[in-house]
Amino acid sequence: MTAANILQRNARPIRRDAAAHLFTVGQTVRLKGSFGRSALPSDIYRITGTLPPQGDSPQYRIRSDDERHERVTTQDSLEPVRTPQAGSGATLIERTFGHGQGTETK
Repeated sequence: MTAANILQRNARPIRRDAAAHLFTVGQTVRLKGSFGRSALPSDIYRITGTLPPQGDSPQYRIRSDDERHERVTTQDSLEPVRTPQAGSGATLIERTFGHGQGTETK
């Protein structure tokens, strides 16, 4: 038996761990723009389920409130949607400009 045969016989199979899902069920996401097309504000979806990876990218079932069907897409096609923190109570103008500090006239 040659050294090459011994190495092949004792070699462990290479195991690649699947990429982890970055998004959770219920999370709001946006489809990234594709080649020649930018993402639209209407491309907002909610994750409805996780699926096994396709290649190196995990898959998700997503659904828009405006559509009657679900879609399947890969993780590399999605980006998280930033939502205002719940309970902050501040309006957009208050978060942008503050609560009127230093704006009063004397």
